Amino acid sequence: MGNDVERLRAADSDREKVAEQLKAALDEGRLTLQEYDERVGEAYAAKTYQELLVLLTDLPKPGVSAAEIAARRQAEERRKGRRLPTALLVLWTIWAALTVVNLVVFGLVAATVSGSLYPWPVWMLVPGAALGAVTVGVQAIRHQQRSR
Repeated sequence: MGNDVERLRAADSDREKVAEQLKAALDEGRLTLQEYDERVGEAYAAKTYQELLVLLTDLPKPGVSAAEIAARRQAEERRKGRRLPTALLVLWTIWAALTVVNLVVFGLVAATVSGSLYPWPVWMLVPGAALGAVTVGVQAIRHQQRSR
């Protein structure tokens, strides 16, 4: 389907949009005046979308600087670095589900039994604390590896 669209004939407004993008690239210093002249000539001579798109393939969108592209890439790498490994996510999910089940059962028992009741859900804090310590350790090790 993508190739079918590229073979469609381009309109004058499409050619003008490409010419505007080429002008922005010239203004940003991405094209020399000669390259700009050549590409604008090809843009106005283009008959299909494919012929127009080829003129823009090596250019970023107008207004995007190399610093912005690098900053976006670094931000994405930082986000990936902060994500927990899948195994830890699974363990946290299991722990949370078991804790919720324990609290619900405790609530139901407490509502139906008179008198004092041993608060057994407090024991879910032990595996939770261990899992928290492992998570902090794994993230610290991953941070050290990224820093190298």
